[in-house]
Amino acid sequence: YTPASLEAEGKSKERAEQLIALVNRIVSESPDKFAIALSPDDIEKQFTERKISLPMGMENGSPIDGDLNNIQHFFDEGIRYITLAHSLSNHISDSSYDDNKVHGGLSHFGREVVREMNRVGMMIDISHVSDAAFWEVMDLSTAPAIASHSSARHFTPGFERNMNDEMIQKLAENEGVIMINYGSAFLTAEANQYSSLQDQAWEEFKTQNELDVSDKFGSVQGGARDQFDADYAELNPYPFASLDETLDHFDHVVNLTGSVDYVGIGSDYDGVGDTLPIDLKDVSTYPNLIEGLLKRGYSKDAIQKILGGNLLRVWRAVEAAAEH
Repeated sequence: YTPASLEAEGKSKERAEQLIALVNRIVSESPDKFAIALSPDDIEKQFTERKISLPMGMENGSPIDGDLNNIQHFFDEGIRYITLAHSLSNHISDSSYDDNKVHGGLSHFGREVVREMNRVGMMIDISHVSDAAFWEVMDLSTAPAIASHSSARHFTPGFERNMNDEMIQKLAENEGVIMINYGSAFLTAEANQYSSLQDQAWEEFKTQNELDVSDKFGSVQGGARDQFDADYAELNPYPFASLDETLDHFDHVVNLTGSVDYVGIGSDYDGVGDTLPIDLKDVSTYPNLIEGLLKRGYSKDAIQKILGGNLLRVWRAVEAAAEH
């Protein structure tokens, strides 16, 4: 993950190189436990060897740094997917989180990025991009794409970070996969609205108390905003999604597309903070997810597809479409 702010500082590529080196160091220090995975075949082989596979992806395409040659460079370094943008629009794509949609979708360079990723055999990740950018990727890409950590907008109306029904259906036509994000704000409308209601209450509190704090990040630890947030949470406990509400997203994708082939697990365990659903708080709770899928009638084969088979299928299709 490369923070969006680093693009303006010209430090995105440097950060990406540091993180790749970190993953390689983990493997070199514990080769009996970990292995770099460069292909689906590597994943399956390492599984039989009881090793934890470390396939590398790049969340935020800003380290491409305006140079198409960097796509091949990062592929050679082991990167196998790139999330085109993150929390801010960048030189490749507009972001779903950024009101400043500078390109109206993909930039001209971004369209070249899509073509080059197809050529080298790197998966395109459309999580975080704007709706317009998604549709451009669908028009341009000659290989399936992934949404590595997005959920169904059907349950969170107006939340562009999730995918609407038409987008999910198009991604399925593209033979891609949407991988469900477990952040409660991605799963229910109530949790999705919590932060905006908290911010609204904070603005009212500032006005009433004549506080001069510029924004939600303008308060130091232990400051006025931090105390307000603690008090607000005590009076208005965070509405964690349930396991059933998480499973509803899997059902929705299957019902929309008519197949279990286009949905997977995206979790975002390291990205959504303390907003994870009840009974799905960390990887040790995956048996709860599997039990829930079984209770809803999913077969063993279907669950295996959801837990990774669908992603491996997409990965192999991207490899096959590449011009090596």
